[in-house]
Amino acid sequence: MAAGCSTSIEIKLVFDYYKKLSAKRQSIYRQSDAISSVKLPNAELLRSPALGLVDALKSEKRATVQQLSQQVTDGIVGQLSVPPLRIQVLAVRPSNDWGELHGLYLPEDDGNIAKIQLWMRTAKHKRVVAFKSYLRTLLHEICHHLDYELYQFPETFHTEGFYNRESSLFRQLVPSDQNDTRR
Repeated sequence: MAAGCSTSIEIKLVFDYYKKLSAKRQSIYRQSDAISSVKLPNAELLRSPALGLVDALKSEKRATVQQLSQQVTDGIVGQLSVPPLRIQVLAVRPSNDWGELHGLYLPEDDGNIAKIQLWMRTAKHKRVVAFKSYLRTLLHEICHHLDYELYQFPETFHTEGFYNRESSLFRQLVPSDQNDTRR
C-alpha cells in the first residue's frame, strides 16, 4: 500500500434469512439496513419518563409502567411526527417451545390505532423484567412502527440498521452516566 493511503473495509451483518427473500424484499431490507440512527429533536424531554420506568418496574405497578411507557412513546412519535401508538402492558410473557415473547407490534388495522403490547414479567419465574430489557423492548417495537410510518417501508425487517436505530434511541433516553448504574 502506498504511503498516505488507507483502506476501509465495511462489513455489514446480513442475517441468514436475507438470501431467502425476493429481490423486492431484499431491497427493503437494504434500505432499512442503511439507516443506522433515529435523531430525536428533544430527547432530553423524554428522559424523565424513561428513567421513571426504573422505579415503576421495581414497584411492580403495571399501571404506572404502562403510563410511563405511553409517555415515552407519545414523545417519540410526536417529535418524529408519525401517527400515534397505544401501549398495553400485560403481566406474564407468553411462552412456548420457541421461547418468550417480550413485545408485539400490531400495525394500524381497519382504522384502529397501532398498538404495542409489552409484558413486564418473565414467563419462567414471573419476575419483573430488568429496566434495560424492558425499555429496549419498548424501543424495538417503536422502531417497527417507525419503519412503517416514518420510513414508509412496506415491511419491517430485523436488520443491523434496525438494531442500531433501537440502540440510538436508547442512548438518547438513557445517558451513559446513568446507563452504567441502572440495570
